[in-house]
Amino acid sequence: MTRRTFIVGVGCTKFIKPRAQRTAEDMGLEAATKALLDAGVTYDAVQHAFVGYCYGDSCTGQRALYGLGMTGIPITNVNNNCATGSVALYHANTYVKSGVVECALALGFEQMSPGSLGTNFPDRPPPLAVFSTVTHEIEEAQGGNTGPMAPRMFSDAAQEYFDKYGASKKHLAMIASKNHKHSTKNPYSQFQNGWTVEQVLKAQDVTKQSTKLMCCPTSDGAACCIVASESFVRAHKLENQAIEIVAQGLGTDEPSAFETKSAMELVGFSMTRRVADEVFRTAGVSRDDVGVVELHDCFAANELVTYDALRLCKEGEAHKFVERGDNTYGGKYVVNPSGGLEAKGHPLGATGLGMHFYITTQLRNWAGPMQVPHLSNKYGLVHNLGLGGACVVSLLKRPDFYKDGGEDGRSRLGYNHAHECRQVTMADLDKVKSKKFSPTVLAHAKL
Repeated sequence: MTRRTFIVGVGCTKFIKPRAQRTAEDMGLEAATKALLDAGVTYDAVQHAFVGYCYGDSCTGQRALYGLGMTGIPITNVNNNCATGSVALYHANTYVKSGVVECALALGFEQMSPGSLGTNFPDRPPPLAVFSTVTHEIEEAQGGNTGPMAPRMFSDAAQEYFDKYGASKKHLAMIASKNHKHSTKNPYSQFQNGWTVEQVLKAQDVTKQSTKLMCCPTSDGAACCIVASESFVRAHKLENQAIEIVAQGLGTDEPSAFETKSAMELVGFSMTRRVADEVFRTAGVSRDDVGVVELHDCFAANELVTYDALRLCKEGEAHKFVERGDNTYGGKYVVNPSGGLEAKGHPLGATGLGMHFYITTQLRNWAGPMQVPHLSNKYGLVHNLGLGGACVVSLLKRPDFYKDGGEDGRSRLGYNHAHECRQVTMADLDKVKSKKFSPTVLAHAKL
């Protein structure tokens, strides 16, 4: 048996350039503190925590959460490449939905290094070695490509889409420019430049199909979501901010990823479609019921292909979808109102939870300058992808009992954290930390 589940608290740090200015555990502590303040509960209410990160030693999740208390709860560390944050949330949601706990916390963070991604374990073959081999085979057939492996893989997928359906590099520039324009209203965003289509096209080439401004930057940052049951929502009087996780799916690759020798398949086209189809089938709704989307635009190339994979447009018409402006304000959907990974940044473990942060605050109607209008009866869609591979798709909505008014997370934080970016203080931490805490651990916290 399963039951309804809700995101009741969210928190996010600013996503910043990876310059070792903040540690992963301190950013994680900030995001979790904000989420608990938002929910109006202390860490004592959390019965299980899932913490996602890709670059860090074992038990960094414990190190981050011990600043909130040492309550003895299970803490599970999660790593699923760029889908890590949403996978942590998937497990938290599953635990609550199945009745194992009433309240679970999902936290994600990343402290990265500048430059393109690489392996941290050169003494062994990387998990993506087969992906790399197939990429080379695909590129031989396509006429070759240049640049680091990750942008090449997604650029190859875009080239396949170009060849099949008539899209072009300009459509990628239009997507990137749209995201950079959106990011100018997001104070959490790493970049707020608002680049034009022409500026995006004139930027330094990274691959044959993509320029630098079509690519997400490496980033440091953290985000957190608290998931609770309906009885928890009502007991804590959170009906004015709880957002329901109506349906959620997690999937991995099938043989088509390698056997079709398709660049689109290699970066998860069918995996995304399969998971999304199951989520919409479970929810019993159509794509027309969606109003706002945060999808995994690690590169503009992936956003183009993902429109089609998610069935937001007719098959083969992702570029026409872009030309019509159906991916921005005034169009059919608003895609990545946060600025997406390309503009707001991509701290791997935090990315998926950041997406849920933005969709949750959109559905609460708290998003200020980023707000998408008329969402009270619409769904919010999240798509988070990790090569290697994993894909999470979530469908969120205001529940039937949602009611505006009264004390909520904005009053508890003292400002609207949906579109105002501030760091927390020790006074904030004191409001939400457990009765069981370690002064020794707190002495090392740098908020």
